[in-house]
Amino acid sequence: MVSGLDRLNARVADSCIGRWFKLEGSGHPRERIGSRFTTEIRAGLTTWAAMAYIIAVNATIISDSGGPCVCPTGDGCITDSAYNQCINEVRNELIISTAAMSAMSSFLMGAVANLPIGMAPGLGLNAYLAYSIVGFHGSGGIATYGEALAAVFLEGWIFLFLSIIGLRQWLVRMMPPSLVLAVGGGIGLFIAFIGLSPNGLNVIGGDTTNFVGLGGCNDGDFLPNLPHYCAHKILQNPRVWLGIFLGGILTIILMLYRVRGALLIGIFLVSIVSWPRPTPVTFFPHNESGDALFDYFKKVVTFTPLRKIANAIDYTAYSNGRVWYALVTLLYVDILDTTGTLYSMAKFAGLRDPVTLDFEGSTLAYCIDAFSISMGALLGVSPVTAFIESATGISEGGKTGITAIVTSIAFFISMFFSPIFASIPPWATGGALVIVGSLMIRNVREINWDYIGDAVPAFITLLIIPLSYNIAYGVIAGIISYMVINGIPWLIMKITRDRIVPPTYEASEEWAVPPGGLIPSWINVLFNRGHREQDMQLQDRNGAFQGSGSDGDAAFEESDVHSKTGSIVEKPRAL
Repeated sequence: MVSGLDRLNARVADSCIGRWFKLEGSGHPRERIGSRFTTEIRAGLTTWAAMAYIIAVNATIISDSGGPCVCPTGDGCITDSAYNQCINEVRNELIISTAAMSAMSSFLMGAVANLPIGMAPGLGLNAYLAYSIVGFHGSGGIATYGEALAAVFLEGWIFLFLSIIGLRQWLVRMMPPSLVLAVGGGIGLFIAFIGLSPNGLNVIGGDTTNFVGLGGCNDGDFLPNLPHYCAHKILQNPRVWLGIFLGGILTIILMLYRVRGALLIGIFLVSIVSWPRPTPVTFFPHNESGDALFDYFKKVVTFTPLRKIANAIDYTAYSNGRVWYALVTLLYVDILDTTGTLYSMAKFAGLRDPVTLDFEGSTLAYCIDAFSISMGALLGVSPVTAFIESATGISEGGKTGITAIVTSIAFFISMFFSPIFASIPPWATGGALVIVGSLMIRNVREINWDYIGDAVPAFITLLIIPLSYNIAYGVIAGIISYMVINGIPWLIMKITRDRIVPPTYEASEEWAVPPGGLIPSWINVLFNRGHREQDMQLQDRNGAFQGSGSDGDAAFEESDVHSKTGSIVEKPRAL
């Protein structure tokens, strides 16, 4: 019996929308088997539910940089109420800009590239910008917030050029596989460490002897002039345990039973418990900053104009060498992050070519990502990237860009509920960060641990990223150690003509130029089309000779033409 949903799916598939998105039944020669309009809607909402935590988390992390707020004393101004009020305003604006960029980039990814992948300012990249480039509250970094945005803005346009010529796709495929996997795992450890820090669950704090130690004490139990350095009563702050049990363990239980949007459910449960004022876990204490936060929370539905972070780019910063250092590191880290995620999601959706390792619409996808990065800088956010949470929507049956468009609509609606997202406390998102980090670390299973030349550089990358609080340092350490550890045996083998070879060398990963070469597919199409036209003209000029030749000559010519045009079909030769 045909239901109403079946008739709706069939009607949409038979329309121009179905043909554009290659829905099953649309008649498109490359229609995506199993794609249904109603399934795509459900998948899009599932992706949004898995990604929505980024609205609050991204605002919290980037606001830790201080944004455009200026600390007059240069010591982080942790106890300065006026500075903290400015930080809260920046965080509220970042919630709007995060939701806006997530909506725009996801819509373009779905409508133009036809991929079921959600986009948003990326975790890891935002932490790198906030803590490594700018520094906590603008202290200890290599650039100001405006200079960092200038680097992000230029990065997007450079990525657009690299995507058009195909170099961006080629570079990530050229990296040793174990190093690529280690960078993803290292970012996972980094994100989890942030989730355990005072900007999350507050389980980890500072230690004057061991650099880090257990935290979780109340504000009155800090060492003198050392916030988050507990003198005594560690782990006795009730907010810590609320975040651990309700935002962490309960969320994991929900994920065990595959409850959709488990991360978002955990975040909002902790937030709801933290919203009443007369409790020891309240997010709105009875003081000046707490009153300001509560007044904004009571608005519920509103739109906050971007007065502080919109177009905060320092366009004069390009004469500063620090900006170019930040740009180079952002380029490399973003290549590994975004490109790796896009490839992983395309493979999960069944859209990746197993031979060339490229996927359908890759050039368009990378161009959209690059454009979104530059537009995000104008709105004050870190580089936009593809999200691994898109796998939740894909597992729900999402196969086309309709999934991403539905996700973008949900993010657009979220913009008008900014007071709710602005009132999510850090101990509510800390558990989600640890869980996301645990999901990212799974990549280390595929690292080649059987050969020490591959294993040690990967391990160094995993270790340096969280310990240095800097993704770029981990990437650089991994590449340099890989080149040294594997370069010396390679030179010895060349000098001795393979007489001295490491005993376990056969277990090493074979490095090679990836299939498909450096030239992107659209250039190859134009190039091959020109060759085909030349071959046809040559065949016309020699038509009389070919017609008078033997059968064997005719078969030879036909096979030769096929080899020139790049066809893999070989015609049999006459004997």
